[in-house]
Amino acid sequence: MASFAPISVLDAPSNLGLRPSAPGVIPGVYQLPRALRAQGIVTRLGAEDAGMVMPPAYSPEAEPDIGFRNGAALGRYSVALADRIGALRAQGRFVLLLGGDCSVLVGSSLALRRAGTHGLAFIDAHDDFSYDKDRAALAGRLTAAGLDLALATGHGPDALCDLDGLKPYLREEDVVHLGLSRSDEDTAVLAVQEFDTSRIPSLPLTAIRQRGADAVGDEARALLEARELDGFWIHVDADVLDLSVMPAVDSPNPEGLRLEELTSLLASLLRSPQAVGLELTILDPDLDPEGHCARAFTEAVVAAFALSGRVP
Repeated sequence: MASFAPISVLDAPSNLGLRPSAPGVIPGVYQLPRALRAQGIVTRLGAEDAGMVMPPAYSPEAEPDIGFRNGAALGRYSVALADRIGALRAQGRFVLLLGGDCSVLVGSSLALRRAGTHGLAFIDAHDDFSYDKDRAALAGRLTAAGLDLALATGHGPDALCDLDGLKPYLREEDVVHLGLSRSDEDTAVLAVQEFDTSRIPSLPLTAIRQRGADAVGDEARALLEARELDGFWIHVDADVLDLSVMPAVDSPNPEGLRLEELTSLLASLLRSPQAVGLELTILDPDLDPEGHCARAFTEAVVAAFALSGRVP
């Protein structure tokens, strides 16, 4: 049986990568760590509490110099987050990062790049990679949470993509995308965009439904292990889950994964000794006043760790 690294839980309560949900309303995803901790995720995993990396203050204003909302703040935060993740990894810890929005991937992938060549299992309903002309026209209003995979693979401004002069943090061919869900309208828009012509293998929702989450998770793990990397990271955006079980996100998904499918995917990936960390993002406790979504999300993640053999 594989010997797994002990787990450290680190909070990254950032909402820097999102636009305001309404005029004057600050996105509530910064509360995700608190919500999952309230469900006992640290003790249930037998994990070390590694504390928090506090983000800079959120601003709703456009930032034309970098092109992304909160771009300068996000650059500073990504360096601080990479410092803390890197220190935990140097101690031999598996890092469970309780994020806010998906832009925390910039910091986690920077930490990975500092330590060698790593891969990524990217579990998300969206590609988070494709720029289009309409987005490009929104000077200063692009959101890093919607383009985090693009930034991590070197597509975007150097102020975010070339921190420490390490662009790209992840090579496209070292990423596996899981759970992509597209409507007919999305397909028409995205057909000419970058993701479909990138070097990123995609195992979409249709593959998971046709072949089963266990088989697709095993394939993703095999693809990453075959790359002979220094390890791989796992990213989970809660909007990969179906609206019926996860309405507490900014882009509810009417055609998403069931909770048990997410658990199976994660368990398959976590069985690999090469899995070095996992980040959880996008659940917004403001949209989950009774805590039902936080409870279900926590249950799915804890079950995945148990099935993988990383916790009793």
